Amino acid sequence: MELSPLQAGRTLVLSPAGRIDHSHADAFKLALDPHLRDCTAAGVALLIDFSQVNYISSIGLRALMIAIKQVKAQGGRMVLAALTPLVLEVFTISRFDMLFEIFPDRAAALAACGAAA
Repeated sequence: MELSPLQAGRTLVLSPAGRIDHSHADAFKLALDPHLRDCTAAGVALLIDFSQVNYISSIGLRALMIAIKQVKAQGGRMVLAALTPLVLEVFTISRFDMLFEIFPDRAAALAACGAAA
């Protein structure tokens, strides 16, 4: 899965697209992993823009849970933005909205991370 990385100041924006389900979760995790090591207190903040993700399953949520645990252990910051209505519903039902800082759009997330939109 291509994450289309884009540097915005000290924030790295990743933009997955499509479905993060049983068929694509491993590819999502593999694509995300290299970016996690730089997401530390002294490194970059990580913003995942979900505007092009139309579905996420429990295995996709698991990949995100592993990622946020690593980032928090490193003292880093990982935020999510622009969740589509269905993806936001999955996050809410599973209570994953309590694990992540979620912003309505990329601009709001970048502003919170101290980067220019």
